[in-house]
Amino acid sequence: YYFFSLWFLFLTLSIASGLYYISELVEEHTEPTRRFLTRAIYGIILILILLLLLDGFPFKLTLFSIACYIVYYQNLKSFPFISLTSPTFLLSCVCVVLNHYFWFKYFNDTEVPPHFAEVASFFGICVWFIPFALFVSLSAGDYVLPTTSEQHMAKKNDDITTNNQPKFRKRAVGLARVVINSVRKYIYSLALRPSRLSIVIT
Repeated sequence: YYFFSLWFLFLTLSIASGLYYISELVEEHTEPTRRFLTRAIYGIILILILLLLLDGFPFKLTLFSIACYIVYYQNLKSFPFISLTSPTFLLSCVCVVLNHYFWFKYFNDTEVPPHFAEVASFFGICVWFIPFALFVSLSAGDYVLPTTSEQHMAKKNDDITTNNQPKFRKRAVGLARVVINSVRKYIYSLALRPSRLSIVIT
């Protein structure tokens, strides 16, 4: 039991560290990432069409998957910034769940189920890859105060009202980093609760 817990903890930390590193790497190369994701979406749509024509994949389900990728593509218009409450992002989340469910149901109901490696390859490339890549590469818009410099104040000294108001700029914060930091803060707060409780009791 302890060995399994340590293994699971190590695996979770490794995945989180990898996502954090990839997110930082993407933040430094946003334009190449956007071009790569655009070409990847076109490529996967082409793969789905070929599977429909050559392997007899279901027409309606293939059409639904292509529609999902069109929705995913809309996120690239404001890349890398997104709003977590925007209709495009929320619809993308729904498409991810439904696309996974429908394809899983299709492969599960076939008379002669394909090999696990074939199903895993299809899901990895045609179902999960783009949503995962978007999750890692997209950023949540975060407004932060810039550092105040004497040159900036000199340029703005003719407008007192403007000087008294804080100036904000937009900074790209990876969505994966936001989620990882939120989970880390939550776990840290849970770890502090017993110590605080013991202090109150004593």
